[in-house]
Amino acid sequence: MFFDTHAHLDLSPLSEAEEAVVRRARDAGVARIATVGIDPESGERAVSIAHRPTGVYAVVGLHPHDAGRLSDTLLARLEALSRCDKVVAIGETGLDFHRDRAPRDSQRAAFREQVRLARRRGLPVVVHDRDAHDEVLSILSEENAAEVGGIIHCFSGDIAMARRALGMNFLVSIPGAITYRGSEVQVEAVRELPLDRLLIETDCPFLAPVPHRGKPNEPSYVPLVAAKVAAIKGVTVEDVARTTTLNALRLFRIPVEEEVRVTYKIRDSLYLNITNRCTNACTFCPKRHDYRVKGHLLKLPGEPTAAETLAEVGDPTAFDEIVFCGFGEPLLRLDEVKEIAAELKRRGARVRVNTDGLGNLVHGRNILPELAGLVDALSVSLNAPDAQTYARICPNRYGEASFAALLDFLREAPKHVPTVGATAVALPGIDPEAVRRLAESIPGVSFRLRPYDDVG
Repeated sequence: MFFDTHAHLDLSPLSEAEEAVVRRARDAGVARIATVGIDPESGERAVSIAHRPTGVYAVVGLHPHDAGRLSDTLLARLEALSRCDKVVAIGETGLDFHRDRAPRDSQRAAFREQVRLARRRGLPVVVHDRDAHDEVLSILSEENAAEVGGIIHCFSGDIAMARRALGMNFLVSIPGAITYRGSEVQVEAVRELPLDRLLIETDCPFLAPVPHRGKPNEPSYVPLVAAKVAAIKGVTVEDVARTTTLNALRLFRIPVEEEVRVTYKIRDSLYLNITNRCTNACTFCPKRHDYRVKGHLLKLPGEPTAAETLAEVGDPTAFDEIVFCGFGEPLLRLDEVKEIAAELKRRGARVRVNTDGLGNLVHGRNILPELAGLVDALSVSLNAPDAQTYARICPNRYGEASFAALLDFLREAPKHVPTVGATAVALPGIDPEAVRRLAESIPGVSFRLRPYDDVG
């Protein structure tokens, strides 16, 4: 299900056919919509709309085009509106130095006051930014907007701007313009940013995506935005829908019931989350702050049995591969891995294990012969070019001895498993080419560099 995080359902022509617009959105899989006000009157209409169909929420604010209207009375009206339980953010506010429909000083003042309102109310900020990237970010920083976070709506900046925004607790929202020619800078930003920091929107009735460009936009077109993001990121539309919806729910503080996943699908692979235990306490591990991967909650209340895991898998041939991964080291449960893998192979599956490569050290024996015939591929987290670096970024109770054991595991693995790859996270301060050279010096081992901040 999709979440259109920025629509203007109160504007013509959508306002003349509100029920039909929402119905078409539902039919297209768009379960939630944030309708955004541009002044107090528009905000009142947004709140009214949000109280009619389920799954519609309101955002209230003063658009930079109307910043000249700023007054204490107007701010009081916005604050009163913000107390409605269907209001999830303040905005859209910000700066528009492209059209300059209001004096720039008025825009700055209105922007600052609305960030302060958002902080008083504990609500995120929806930011309009056009030809004002640096100043928008400066004001957000000066006004401590990171306290509440928010959205850079209709993102038109580059990857450097996006990373600065992410550092201030803001998400980047991608509109239909990503489907247009000339959007290469934004395409590159989408490619480089983690999916769990992205949102999708229509900004309807404006900016209809291809093939509807030039016509009125509406929420039912947001799946076209998701499809473009999926193509850029090399994931499925389902992955984009699930992840961006969860991103929006969390940002807007909308309660959501999440099911802990033992099996979870990303792209065309099914992953098995059979333990949250790890040998290492890696400094860069994302579970230090969140147990979610591409919209899946992986914090287990207990470890599933082999039978429970297999029951969730169903027909494994429906997937390109079955991957033991999750948020833990699967080979800590070696017996269960062997039992599950044996049954999966019997059912015709291709099996991969993602591991830290310390299984021999942990179990006190060479476990690789036990995986022969059960595992088609191993992906081994190498991460460092030497023992000292590894001990620093992947600390464990074995100390520097663990790195030698990891290398021995990699050297032995190709004798028993057809495909063996070493990986490294592109961690700042680590020389990835040194890790690559080390990995590729081992016969039968390939190498892949993984993004630092994008899991799954």
